[in-house]
Amino acid sequence: MIDLTDHQALVNRIRERDIRAVAKAMSALEDDPSFAPQFIPALTPYYEKKPRLGITGSPGVGKSTVANRLVQELRAQDQRVGVVAVDPTSPFSGGAILGDRVRMVGVQNDPQVYIRSLGSRGSLGGLSAATANIVRVLETFGVDTVIIETVGMGQTGFDIVDIADTVVLILSPESGDGVQTMKAGVMEVADIYAVNKADRPGADGLATEIKSLLGMVDGRLQWVPPVLTMSAVDDTGVCEILGYFSEHLSFLTEHGLVADKRRRQLANEIRFLVESRIKGYMLEDARHKASLRELAAKVEARELDTYAAADAVCAMIMRSLAEDITDAKT
Repeated sequence: MIDLTDHQALVNRIRERDIRAVAKAMSALEDDPSFAPQFIPALTPYYEKKPRLGITGSPGVGKSTVANRLVQELRAQDQRVGVVAVDPTSPFSGGAILGDRVRMVGVQNDPQVYIRSLGSRGSLGGLSAATANIVRVLETFGVDTVIIETVGMGQTGFDIVDIADTVVLILSPESGDGVQTMKAGVMEVADIYAVNKADRPGADGLATEIKSLLGMVDGRLQWVPPVLTMSAVDDTGVCEILGYFSEHLSFLTEHGLVADKRRRQLANEIRFLVESRIKGYMLEDARHKASLRELAAKVEARELDTYAAADAVCAMIMRSLAEDITDAKT
């Protein structure tokens, strides 16, 4: 029997590689918002960050096939691998629409591979709020490399760049990705570009277009993102990603960028948690919902302006936060 309220005992079982404890902790992190603030402090002293490879791209470009092939290659190198696949959330059940093991052919029964699907829960950045903590559980569990696959690269919310060390953007010549790559923010965050389905018309042209666009991006250091063509189905060129992954990690280390990157990621995670908490007060707390309606009525009656109403909401949230912190300490 696993007691989710005994956080230290749960952490100990995860460190002992108890697969049931890992599954229980992950489910609680995803489904119970009150669990993480109690559990993560117990986990924090023990998890050791491992290399994290993010895979993102539009639906249908072959992300899951690429992830599957990379897992097979890492297993051939005798690595233990954790996979977090963030799928679209069902509007009916709230769970992930796609299965976690269905797509991972050949590795789904490997005891050295742990695969977990999460619902994106409507996150604009393509990640569930629980993703970062679930990655930490896998690292405490003892994997050597974590692969994070997401439904897409957003430009707000919590994004793949806030978790992964290296981000691979998978593109396809037949899905309009030539236009997608020019979106603000996308060209700046990917570290590796991989044009999948290289046998299809337009693949070489798309790779050339990306290289041209990369030449116009300002603000990069010495790292020049590689652009490769591959075919995940035919297993051609996919494993080059791991080589570039290793090169990028070495680049970050050699240029003293690891700590700075990690601090930016953690700052974004903290910001996201703060924003989520404030949003929760606004949308879920009955008192605040009622007060918001009252303030809206006063604005409509011109008794207040919108800025004064916003100030009043901020004051209410600050009081609620202070009360919660006081309650937590007692």
